[in-house]
Amino acid sequence: MSESVRPSGTYRTLAEQREVLTPAEERFEKARQTIGLFLGPVVFFIMYLAPLPLEPNQQTLAAILSFTIVYWLSEAIPIPVTAILAMALCVLLNVAPVDDIFSTFGDSTLFVFIGAFIIAEAMTRHGLDRRFAFRVLSLPGVSRSTYGVIIAFGAIGASVSAFISNTATTAMLLPIGLGMMAALSGLITEQTGESDPTRLRFGTCLMLMIAYGASVGGLITPIGSPPNLIGIGIIAEQTGTNISFFEWTVMALPIVIVMFVALCIVLILLNRPEINRIPGAGEYIARERSRLGPMSRGARNTLIVFFVAVTLWILPGLVNLVLGDDSPIYAFLSERLDEGVVAIVAAALLFLLPVNWSERRFTLNWNEAVNIDWGTILLFGGGIVLGSLLSETGLAETIGEGMVNALGVSSLLAITVLSVVIAVLISETTSNTASAAVVVPIVIPIALAANVNPVIPALAATFGASYGFMLPVSTPPNAIVYGSGLIPITKMVRSGIVFDIIGIVLVVAGVTVMAGLIGLA
Repeated sequence: MSESVRPSGTYRTLAEQREVLTPAEERFEKARQTIGLFLGPVVFFIMYLAPLPLEPNQQTLAAILSFTIVYWLSEAIPIPVTAILAMALCVLLNVAPVDDIFSTFGDSTLFVFIGAFIIAEAMTRHGLDRRFAFRVLSLPGVSRSTYGVIIAFGAIGASVSAFISNTATTAMLLPIGLGMMAALSGLITEQTGESDPTRLRFGTCLMLMIAYGASVGGLITPIGSPPNLIGIGIIAEQTGTNISFFEWTVMALPIVIVMFVALCIVLILLNRPEINRIPGAGEYIARERSRLGPMSRGARNTLIVFFVAVTLWILPGLVNLVLGDDSPIYAFLSERLDEGVVAIVAAALLFLLPVNWSERRFTLNWNEAVNIDWGTILLFGGGIVLGSLLSETGLAETIGEGMVNALGVSSLLAITVLSVVIAVLISETTSNTASAAVVVPIVIPIALAANVNPVIPALAATFGASYGFMLPVSTPPNAIVYGSGLIPITKMVRSGIVFDIIGIVLVVAGVTVMAGLIGLA
């Protein structure tokens, strides 16, 4: 697989995706982007000039929001560029003062993004992700069967993507999976009689498990996937409900475990491997693991920083669990150990812990750190700005009341289901990060207009935004594994549809139950 299939960032142009698209998919993408490019301004002027029963600043914001959604869904220009363009339009058209607009970039959640991305960059550069992957694959019994290998790859993807991006996780696991396929394909084809290794159901199932496992695992922690932090930030901004690292993980982990079990069952049933046992897999894994050699100084430093960050992120929640929220120790820790502060302090340690003191070489340097996904950071700022302006101008309340009356949804269950379905559908055609930025700010006013708790529908929409299993263009992990040539598009669509439906049910039920148990409902 060529390097161009492994994007360094989340937001890729059509030219960067061309290698993994079929001619029909490329035509669709061209049409989507071209239509969106011209439709966005048209929708803006229609909304801006139409005689709507709105206050002037509400109507202007509605026009900007409509333009932004069209550009986000069509990806006419890079999604982060649309986000900052929307902020500029809000100033130019006098929706809010410039200081109010750009003050969002002082939000501590944005610094959680920056710190977590820098730590993830160090983990990738020093090979901790590959070391963890081969360690899991070498566990007793894992490599004895095709089922064990497939499930192990999914578990690795889910675990690693809880802390680094699902794109990076998939890009890391893909060459390992392809290497295993190359080493073992002769043995497998000899047993199955299939002359073309690329048509093996085992390869299809393995590649889909890598992509889907990474997408599902990103829900475990707030830093696992950008939609998580975007949803958390918008919920805090519009409802005043702050969800800590600990609370999110306690809520998400049981949901992810059930989702992962469903993923294993569904993928293996739909793409049942031709054989059960794989002779030689254990030897291949042992050989690749030995090539890694001993852990480097940089890897050890990164591991220390990672454990420091996670410990400080969950410490206030653990103290609250043991001593209660009236404890002065909990009050002290929750005030001092803001998650953004912890992320920045931990990331800074990477520039302080040396790998070679005499040469003044440290675990990470700035030129390496700047390779993080700045586009997601810009998108987060833009999403929070639009969400806060929806509330401040009163447009959110107007939209909420209008949609409740038009759709007739007024119960918590109905609004939650609607939220997840819309988020999943949008994430199938555009970035899951943009899906969260579009859906969550709209869901909250709908819930408020119906006099139900908005936190559960907003959380469900945040979870739903991380879904997108049907198409190569749905998520970067899908595109990466599709480029392997081992996945027929029909099998990706079939598996994706089934898991989308199962996922919607699990998210609605899981978020409703878990949010109630941890006191967010």
